Amino acid sequence: MHYVIVDIETTGGSPKSSKITEIAMYKHDGTQIIDEFVSLVNPGMKIPDFIVRLTGISDAMVENAPHFYEIAKKIVEFSEDCVFVAHNVGFDYGIIRHEFKTLGFDYRRPHLCTVRASRHLLPGHESYSLGKLTRALGIQLVGRHRAGGDAHATALLFSILHEKSVANLMTFLQEDINPKILHPNLDLNALEEIPNKTGIYKFYDDANRLIYIGKSKHIRKRIDQHLRNNKTKKGAEMLSEICRIEFELTGSELVALLYESNLIKAHKPIYNRTLRKNQFPYGLFDYTDANGYIHLYIEKTAKKTETPLLTFTSKADAVSYLTAQAEKFDLCQKLCGLYQSAHACFGYQVKTCAGACIQAEPVANYNQRVQTFIDRLTFENEHFYLVEEGRVRNEKCLVLVEHGIYRGYGFVPYYVLKHNQAAWRKHITLHQEDRDARTILNHYLRKNTELNLVPLDAKNIKSTDSAID
Repeated sequence: MHYVIVDIETTGGSPKSSKITEIAMYKHDGTQIIDEFVSLVNPGMKIPDFIVRLTGISDAMVENAPHFYEIAKKIVEFSEDCVFVAHNVGFDYGIIRHEFKTLGFDYRRPHLCTVRASRHLLPGHESYSLGKLTRALGIQLVGRHRAGGDAHATALLFSILHEKSVANLMTFLQEDINPKILHPNLDLNALEEIPNKTGIYKFYDDANRLIYIGKSKHIRKRIDQHLRNNKTKKGAEMLSEICRIEFELTGSELVALLYESNLIKAHKPIYNRTLRKNQFPYGLFDYTDANGYIHLYIEKTAKKTETPLLTFTSKADAVSYLTAQAEKFDLCQKLCGLYQSAHACFGYQVKTCAGACIQAEPVANYNQRVQTFIDRLTFENEHFYLVEEGRVRNEKCLVLVEHGIYRGYGFVPYYVLKHNQAAWRKHITLHQEDRDARTILNHYLRKNTELNLVPLDAKNIKSTDSAID
């Protein structure tokens, strides 16, 4: 197998608006470089000053250089039957594909990212940027931010990765989506316009029926995974029906979760069957025994009629969480259902439990710690905004909780956050709280410990009646 190690310099960072100013390609046989092609490229536009300072490539240098269309045939031939390799391959491959697209040519190659491969095959480095990684590995990089120097250093890095484990390296090989397994009316070019950001996405069939709704922190990547999934019966069936794709950015992962939940309940798409089942099948429950001690235990939510204190995606997640909290709040392992015994728990034997399991600790003392733990699980009567990332740089997302009730969310221009808090509320779209929304919010607050919670000013809190209406 042959590889072509590529690096490009451009007029900017966007595939849509940037043009190539230099390209370097080194053909590699897995052991060493066997051929090379390096050329400046006339971008047909002025090179921004900050790019000139970064790369050293000026308008004068590219004035008499070939345009991309003049070397396009050479690039195709040079990379024929090769794996396209680059450090952060998504950028280089995406820019080159876009350049070819403007010429009416669909350039596709299997591709491999040396950043991703290095993180797994060469773990433990402080940084995986090309400059710092090659320096740490003793690779001499001559001509940083020039295509020839960066591509040559990447080729030497690739030799190390290839020698370390060819089999593991090939697990990072990516193939482009095969149009033959997709619906003939699905526009592949439109897929390239989808950003790899947080949001929700919708799949429609050729009758314009909404057949699937999903969410992801990286919607482009997640959609790409769907469009390759022809290995399962459900995946292949859905794949053949996707005719159109829509997406909406949310910025906030929490809002994506809440929005997805609402949409699935409203539209009940046929391929969301599994999502319409309980996403949090295990819950944390409590009861008081005959001696007055509060017990905590994990159970399947489907078996219970009462609302759980917390919900979990798996039993292992629930056990791990409760074990940590039992240690934090000095709770009895036996009374938390974590230790099965007819007598004292193991914690009592090693002096970490005060003996609630054998009624040696006063009920009031033990229950006070349990209640402190339970109180921290809920936000009853609490009032706050959760400030999250917005859809674009100059806005934030706000999630409102009032009287312990999820009220809704909205997107607020950044400058509004500088005003008094009363101005925030008019940007909130109100939603009715249901069990799913509360579960999602509780789960999100539990899993994310570094959140920006802003208490509501007393004057901005709506009355209880108006909050519930």
